[in-house]
Amino acid sequence: MLPREYTEALEKQNLCEFACLSSQTKGRERYVQPCDLRTEFQRDRDRILHCNSFRRLKHKTQVFLSPMGDHYRTRLTHTLEVAQIARTMARALRLNEDLTEAIALGHDLGHTPFGHAGERMLNELNPHGFHHYEQSLRVVDCLENDGEGLNLTYEVRDGILKHTNQKAETKEGQIVRFADVIAYINHDIDDSVRAEILTEDDVPSSITDVLGHSKSERITTLITSIINGGAQEIHMDERTAQAYDALHKFMGVSVYTNPKCKSEETRAQDMIAYLYQYYILHIEALPAQYLNNAYKYGADTAVCDYIAGMTDGFAVQAFKDLFIPKSWTLY
Repeated sequence: MLPREYTEALEKQNLCEFACLSSQTKGRERYVQPCDLRTEFQRDRDRILHCNSFRRLKHKTQVFLSPMGDHYRTRLTHTLEVAQIARTMARALRLNEDLTEAIALGHDLGHTPFGHAGERMLNELNPHGFHHYEQSLRVVDCLENDGEGLNLTYEVRDGILKHTNQKAETKEGQIVRFADVIAYINHDIDDSVRAEILTEDDVPSSITDVLGHSKSERITTLITSIINGGAQEIHMDERTAQAYDALHKFMGVSVYTNPKCKSEETRAQDMIAYLYQYYILHIEALPAQYLNNAYKYGADTAVCDYIAGMTDGFAVQAFKDLFIPKSWTLY
C-alpha cells in the first residue's frame, strides 16, 4: 500500500461522517497523476506553501501600517495563526486537517498591500469591484505559476472563496471562516496593547466574563464553543457568539477606526490610487504577465492583479519611482 493510500484508509477509518475525505474530492480543473506520498489535499497545502504569493504575505499589513517593532502581526503571521486554530478545531471534531490547513494557508493570498485600506481603495477604483477573497481565488487559479495557476482541488478553492461572508460547502471550509475571526480579533487586541492603543483592562467586563481575561483564555473559549457544537453544524453557542459580537463592536470603536492606528491609511490609499491611475494610463508599464492579463481580462483587472500582489514596501517604492523626482548631477 502506498503512503497516500494508507493515509486515505486512515481518513475513512478515523474521520467523522461529516468530514471531506481526500479520496472523494471533486478533483481539479486539470487532471494530474495522483502522488504516491501525499493525498490531494496535502498536495494543495504544499502548492500554496511554496508559491510566491504566500511568501509575500510576510511584508503585507495586517492592521498597523509599517509598525516599528518585530512582534506585530503581518498577513503571514495571521495566516499561520488561522491555520493552527483551524487545525485544532478540525482535529477535535475529527474533520480533515489537511483540507482545513490548505484552505487556511490560502485564504488571504489575494490581500492587497496596506491591509483592508488597500482593499477598499481598489474596490472603489475598479468598476468591477475588488474583494480580497475573490482575489485569493484568482491568485491560485490564474496568477500563480506564471499564469498557469496552482490547479487546486474544488474543495480548497471553495473554502478560499467563501472564507469571509459565505458558507463553504465543506465543514472544513466553515471552520476556517471561524478560525479567521477568532485569530484576528485576538491578535488585533494583542497588537493594540503593544501599540498602547488600549489595555486588557479596557475590554468591558461583560465581554471578558464570558470570553476570558487574556488572549489565551479568549481563544480557548471561542474554540471550545465551536467544538462543543459538534461537526454537523459549525457554530458558536448563543452566549459566546453574543460576547464575540460585542468584542468586535468594541474593537471597531477602540481600534479599527482609531485615528492613532489609522493615521497612515489616507496616504496609503492615495498611493494605491496614484499607482492604479498611472498603470491604467500606461498599461505598457506593467510586467509581461500582467500586460498579457490586460489583453485577456481587461486593463482594470490586470492593474488590480499587479497592485494587489505588491507588498507594502514594493508599493511604496513603486510610488517613489513613478512620482518622486530624483536628484541629478551635471558632469
